[in-house]
Amino acid sequence: MGPSGAGAGMLFVIVFVAIWLISSIKILNEYERAVVFRLGRLLGTAKGPGITVVFFPIDRMVRVSLRTVVHDVPPQDVITRDNVSVKVNAVVYYRVIDPKRAVVEVEQYHYATSQLAQTTLRAVLGQVELDDLLSKRERLNAELQQILDRHTDPWGVKVSMVEVKHVDLPTEMQRAIAKQAEAEREKRAKIIHAEGEFQASTQLARAAEVMSANPTTLQLRYLQTLTEIATEKNSTIIFPVPIDIMEALKKKIA
Repeated sequence: MGPSGAGAGMLFVIVFVAIWLISSIKILNEYERAVVFRLGRLLGTAKGPGITVVFFPIDRMVRVSLRTVVHDVPPQDVITRDNVSVKVNAVVYYRVIDPKRAVVEVEQYHYATSQLAQTTLRAVLGQVELDDLLSKRERLNAELQQILDRHTDPWGVKVSMVEVKHVDLPTEMQRAIAKQAEAEREKRAKIIHAEGEFQASTQLARAAEVMSANPTTLQLRYLQTLTEIATEKNSTIIFPVPIDIMEALKKKIA
């Protein structure tokens, strides 16, 4: 091989090494971690931001984001404890706290967390009644979060919050709930009205006791009533007759 051939070969090696080095350099963002494997064995993790050198083909790098993931759980068919069929969807907030375990301990931790959230949603909400599902959202959200976080902890995934977004009720159940609410309001109105009547009768009984102790008080009340009627400019004035007078007349007739 001549000098020109040797120079061309050397140039080819230099270009190849340069391309190999450039392709081996990986840039990580602030929120990323790199899990590096060398010949299939876990080598370690690299922290961003910065440059990580991965020697191909013996090294393999897996990028893992540490940002919080917002995952919408698809609507799930749930039968509550009181045998009401509803559709429920939720949202799960989670993030990776241990990149090594997220890559090594589970295959596709995003998919695994999603499937676990769906099954947990059906299992937990199927144990409560419809009234609790509609009125005790905070307690159910906390229970869902604790269960998911406990199961995803071995994967290096932290579930920070779970929120039940929407409960889709059948039309018949919506009408039944509306009738129940209307009946409840009517019951409260009747109770309030009865309590008012009771308080009014109690006060009237006390007033009657005070008036019966002094006949002049009853006469003054009688005159006050006539004055109130006269101020309204009515053409008819009703004069009430005391009951005791009627009783005296009955005795004389008898």
